[in-house]
Amino acid sequence: MSAHPRFAVHHTPKHASRLNQVEIFFTILTRRLLRCGEFTSRQDLIDQIRDFTPAYDDQARPFCWTYDGTPLKAT
Repeated sequence: MSAHPRFAVHHTPKHASRLNQVEIFFTILTRRLLRCGEFTSRQDLIDQIRDFTPAYDDQARPFCWTYDGTPLKAT
């Protein structure tokens, strides 16, 4: 990357990708709000999601990754 010295390439394992973190957040959103929520309109749904995000951020902790290097098996 000598052509772009400001940038460094970091390879992350597939099991620890940023996409997995996004999937985890949407799982949390689904379990805590969407499945049990009651929404009177589309705008109400949008408002509740917008309210959920900062409330979740206030109490959120970093995700703890565990992986022992054993290849994952498809079920």
